[in-house]
Amino acid sequence: MILLYTEDISARLSYICHFILKEQLGVEYIITNKKEDCSNTDHFIINYSATKIESPSFQIIPHGLLAEKGIKEQEINCFLVKDTTAFFKSTDDVGFDVFAATFYLISRYEEYLPHQKDVYGRYAHENSVAFKNNFLDKPVVNIWMQWLAESLQGTFPDIKFYRPEFKTMLTYDIDMAWSYRHKGIMRNIGGFIAKPSFQRLLVLLGFKKDPYDSYEFLNISVERKELTQLYFFLVAKRWSKYDKNISPNKKPMKRLIREHAKIHSIGLHPSWLSNRHNSILIKEKKKLEKIVGNPIVNSRQHYINFNLPETFQQLLASGIQNEFSMGYGSINGFRASVASSFFWYDLSIEKTTTLRLFPFCFMDANSYYEQKQNTEETLKELMHYKKQCEKVNGLLIPIFHNNFLGGEVEFLGWQELYTQFIASL
Repeated sequence: MILLYTEDISARLSYICHFILKEQLGVEYIITNKKEDCSNTDHFIINYSATKIESPSFQIIPHGLLAEKGIKEQEINCFLVKDTTAFFKSTDDVGFDVFAATFYLISRYEEYLPHQKDVYGRYAHENSVAFKNNFLDKPVVNIWMQWLAESLQGTFPDIKFYRPEFKTMLTYDIDMAWSYRHKGIMRNIGGFIAKPSFQRLLVLLGFKKDPYDSYEFLNISVERKELTQLYFFLVAKRWSKYDKNISPNKKPMKRLIREHAKIHSIGLHPSWLSNRHNSILIKEKKKLEKIVGNPIVNSRQHYINFNLPETFQQLLASGIQNEFSMGYGSINGFRASVASSFFWYDLSIEKTTTLRLFPFCFMDANSYYEQKQNTEETLKELMHYKKQCEKVNGLLIPIFHNNFLGGEVEFLGWQELYTQFIASL
């Protein structure tokens, strides 16, 4: 048991203590602001204050962020500790306020500050402290947790920690279930006029498999691995510039969703328009629930299109419990600098919510469209993220799209890349 002494018990401190001590280190804890509690206890003491206490303790000097309310620009001066970046430097037993630094990153504090949007109106990754200081490709929070555990054991040799195990969760975004099939006569005619294709004719006449149909391949490739697979389906009723899915009212689309729901976890892929109109989100969620016959509690935003805190507040209100959008739609890496799931802290109301965030660090579309990588470079990057997550006993969540893993000529080599990755797990 850890007794954490602090002069100021705040909602932010309570939140980060639960994440660090309970979830990451697996140890029970008590928070107190009474110094006398430290005198008569057999608990291991963390002194989260700038003052010394008489009892043997491990001191972390507060930066001040966790005692504040509201959002303001923070001075971030990064430095290296054991070849890994840290900030909020101090002269305590860790060398920086690991509690405040972790809170800053996983609360996405910087995304509440004035910032430049990208071309899609999203938080641009170039704004982030992780990108500016070259640690976007590392789960520094998990690395810090390892340091903290080692440092605490140096002070308290008898303390026991129970760390999470490395896990992989394979996730798939089904933005468009088929390239040609089930689109309807008018969309296929329009598509053929815009871009004549002999392949389209062969598919529609039944002589060739649709190039986006990779579902059998995906099931077979992991059946012996017993890996978790989670499919997010776009079920937008309204066709738009960014929402071009097959209509969820079509029988083949309903059948595809139901077949996957029998053996996999299913999630909602909220449309682009739903991020601007909450009523659309509610309708899409109800539509998917009607198709599968069960409540939908998992979600990931189409185009990774979200804004804090509004999008997550809407998802919470709609009944979503697990959110999988914490990553960038423009570059691969650890957006929240962590390879673990965590509860979302809503800075706008200073409250820990029940919405659990599952961060991803790799998406095929980022590698191909944004980073302009070939399959060899992509596999190398994907294996890098796997290694990073393994080293910290973290959670590896990659995103794949069905169209990358079908028979589309544009994506030749992607099936082989995916097969090699699965074989490494």
